[in-house]
Amino acid sequence: MPKKRSGGGLSPTQQAAKFLGVSVLAGAVLAGIALPAVGALGLAAKGSVESFDELPANLKTPPLSQRTTILDSEGGTIATVYSRDRTVVGLKDISPYMQKAIVAIEDSRFYQHGAVDLKGVLRALNKNARSGGVSEGASTLTQQYVKNVFVEEAGDDPTKVAQATQQTIGRKIRELKFAIQVEEELGKKKILENYLNITFFGQQAYGVEAAAQRYFSKSAKDLDLQEAALLAGIVQSPTRYDPVNDEAEAVKRRNVVLARMAEVGDISRAEADKAQKAPLGLKVSRPKNGCITATKDAGFFCDYVRAVFLSDPVFGKTKEDRAKVWNQGGLTIRTTLDPLAQESVQESIRSHVNKSDDVATAATIVEPGTGRIVAMGQSRPYGVDVKQHETTINLSVDGNVGGGAGYQPGSTFKPIVAAAAIEGGMPATKSYSSPYKMDYPTPVAVCDGKTWNEPGVELTNENETEVGPYDMKEATAKSVNTYYVQMISDIGVCPVTKMAEKMGVQRANGKKLEQTPSIALGVTEVSPLTMASAYATFASRGMYCTPVAIESINQRIGNKDKSLEVPKSTCSRAMSEKTADTINTLLKGVVEDGTGTQAGLGSRPSAGKTGTTDERFAAWFVGYTPNLAGAVWVGDPKHERQMVDITIGGVPYDKVFGGAVPGPIWRDMMSGALQDKPAPDFNLVDIPDADKGKDKDKGRDEGQDGGDSGDDGSNGDTGDGGDLPGGPWGNIFQGQGQGNGGPGGRRN
Repeated sequence: MPKKRSGGGLSPTQQAAKFLGVSVLAGAVLAGIALPAVGALGLAAKGSVESFDELPANLKTPPLSQRTTILDSEGGTIATVYSRDRTVVGLKDISPYMQKAIVAIEDSRFYQHGAVDLKGVLRALNKNARSGGVSEGASTLTQQYVKNVFVEEAGDDPTKVAQATQQTIGRKIRELKFAIQVEEELGKKKILENYLNITFFGQQAYGVEAAAQRYFSKSAKDLDLQEAALLAGIVQSPTRYDPVNDEAEAVKRRNVVLARMAEVGDISRAEADKAQKAPLGLKVSRPKNGCITATKDAGFFCDYVRAVFLSDPVFGKTKEDRAKVWNQGGLTIRTTLDPLAQESVQESIRSHVNKSDDVATAATIVEPGTGRIVAMGQSRPYGVDVKQHETTINLSVDGNVGGGAGYQPGSTFKPIVAAAAIEGGMPATKSYSSPYKMDYPTPVAVCDGKTWNEPGVELTNENETEVGPYDMKEATAKSVNTYYVQMISDIGVCPVTKMAEKMGVQRANGKKLEQTPSIALGVTEVSPLTMASAYATFASRGMYCTPVAIESINQRIGNKDKSLEVPKSTCSRAMSEKTADTINTLLKGVVEDGTGTQAGLGSRPSAGKTGTTDERFAAWFVGYTPNLAGAVWVGDPKHERQMVDITIGGVPYDKVFGGAVPGPIWRDMMSGALQDKPAPDFNLVDIPDADKGKDKDKGRDEGQDGGDSGDDGSNGDTGDGGDLPGGPWGNIFQGQGQGNGGPGGRRN
C-alpha cells in the first residue's frame, strides 16, 4: 500500500491516481457516456456526490450584482452603493489586450478545447505528480466561470461560499456537467465576456470594468498591454498579487502573464520585454460605497431612500424579496432631492448650529401638492465616529425608516386643532376667556363615544400677563395655551385626531395618537418630515400628499435595462379650501406680527408656527409658502439637555424659543431654496379683529411662544416632570422610556 507523506498529504502516486480519476471522468463526459454510480470510481464517500445523471441539466445563472447609483432630481450623483462593485460591459467594451491576457494565463487552449481540456488535465497530472504537490490546475475558463456563478449565487453567506469553493470531487463533477451545457449554449465569446464580468479582481472590484476603474481610473476598453496583464495576473490570487499592497509581487505576476502572452503568440517577444520594464502605472480610485460617501451632505436622505426601498411593498412582497433586489443592485435611482434646496438647508444649519453643540437640529423641506421631499439635513454628520459627533440616526424621519422616537412638536400642533374646529363650523372670530391659569375642562369627548375625565389638572400660559379674552387670530399669533385647550374641550378630541390623521400626522414610533385634551399643546412625538408634510396641506389649500423621495428607478440586468415601478404620492383632501385659506391667514399673522417674526421672508408671503416644549427640550418652527413647506427642530436627541443657559452655534441663550433659534434657521434655508422661484401669495380670507378692550402685549419677548404642557419622557429617555403634579395625569401620559412625570405648564 502506498505510504502517506509525513505531512499527512497524498503521495505523488496517490495524487496521480486522483488526477487520473478526474481525467477518466472527463473523457467519459466528453464521450457522452452515462456514468454508473461514482462510487465505482472510488471518487467520493457515500452521500458526498450525486451520480452524474442525477445532476440538474441547466445551470441557473443569477443576475450579476452591480453598483447602484442614487441621483438628485437634476441627475447629479448623490452616492454609489453596492454589495458587489461591478459594472457589466460587453466584450466590445473590453480591451483586446485584456481578452488575450486572461486567456493566455488562465486557459491558453480556450479556443481549441471543449468544456474540459484533456491535454490540460494530463499536463497538470504529470507536473503535479513530479512536483509532489498541486502546482498546476486543470480547470478551463468555462469551468472557472461556472464556479464563479456558484460563488455569486452564494452571495455574502459564508457557509454557501465555502460550499461553492470547496475542493471536492463532487464540486468538480458539478462544474463539468454545467460547463458542457454552457459551452453548447453560449459559445466561446459569450463565455469570455461573462467570465470577465463575474470574476473578482481584489480591492472590492468585481468584473473587469470595476477593476480598471479601481486600479487605473479608466474604462476596461482603454486598458493597455501592461495594464491588462496586471489585471489578468491578479485573478489567480487577488490578495497575494494585490498591486496596491505588494507592488513587487504584482510586478512579478504581471511579467509572468506578459511572458505567457509572448509564448502563445499574442504579442511579440519585443513587446513583452518592453512592457515588463514599464512601471505599474497605478492610478488608484479608492472604493466609494454607501451613504457615508454621499455628496451635498445628503447621507441621511440617501439612507432614507434605502430604507424606503427595503420597506415599501412596491419593490417586493417580503422584506427578503426587497433586500434581494437591493443587493443585486444595478439600479439608477433618480430622487426628488433638489440640489439647491439641499445646499441651502445645510448652509443654514452650519450657520446656526455646530455639530459639537449640546443640541442638534434637523430640517426637511417638501413640495406642497406633490409630496416631493426636496431637502433633508441635520447638524450631526452622517457616520459612525462618535468622537466626530457623527450618527446614523436620521433625526428628520420616523423610527421605521431610520429615525428615532420623534419629538414633541409643542405649539406647532395648534393649527391642526384650529383646522379641525373651523372645518367643523367654528368661526375664525371665536373668542374664549383664556385666563392665565385654569384646570383642563372635564369631561371632554374623545372617539368611540368615550370621554376624558381627569379633574384638577392645571395648565398656564407662558406669562401672567397673558389673560383673555382672545379671539382665534390673536391667540394663534401669541400661541395662547388656555385658548386652545378651551377650543379642544369645546369641539372634542376626536375631530382633532381625525384631522391630524388626514394630514398625515403620525407618531414617530408608529403608535396611535393619544386621545387626550393635551394633544392640543403638542405632546405627541413626531418627526420633522411629518410636520413639514402636514403643513404642506395648508399650503396646497387642503390637499395632503404623502411624502415621496423616489422619482424613477432604472434597473440594469446584464446588458439590458428595465424600469421599475416606484411609490407614488397619494393626495387626498384633508379639509376644504376655505378652511385651509383661513389657517393660512392665521399663520401669516404669526410670521408678520406674532411669535414667528424672526422667520419672516421679507416681501415673499409666508406663514408658520413656533413651538417650544416644556423645560425646553425641543424647539420648532414649521412654516411654508405656496411653493415649499419646511420644518426645523432643535433639541437634544437624547432628551437630556434643556435649552436654558445654553450656547448654540456660538451664540449664548438664556432660554430657547421656537422663534429665536429654529425660526432663523427656517428663514435662511427657505430663502435659498426659493431663490429665483416665483413668489405667489396665499388666498387670504377676511378675519375681523375682536374688540381687545385692553393691552395684552405687555411682557412678551419677541419670538417667545405661549406655553404648552410638559415633557412626558416619551423619547425613550428619562423625562422630567412638568410644573404639574403627576397624579391623575401620570395615568394618561406614559413615556416610551422611563418617563417619570406629567405635562407641566409651558408649551410654545
